[in-house]
Amino acid sequence: MPDVDFFIVSILGIAAVITAVIALFQKNLIRAIVSYAISSVSLAAIFFVLESPYAGALELTVGAGLVAVLLLVALILGGGEEEEIPV
Repeated sequence: MPDVDFFIVSILGIAAVITAVIALFQKNLIRAIVSYAISSVSLAAIFFVLESPYAGALELTVGAGLVAVLLLVALILGGGEEEEIPV
């Protein structure tokens, strides 16, 4: 019978993949960045469950923290409002 860790890693892996796919196909950029951050947090949680705290901390710091916040700030400073393009 599989361990509890197997189920936790499976659920977190599925959540990471689903949120990454949502981030890819999301038309709203803020929602895409939030989905990316959730995917990165899920991946960091997988590392922590697999007893690799350094990789988990690095993924949490760089992936969810630095990159997501940098993208949000760039979006806000660059005029993140979406404009309707006449066709």
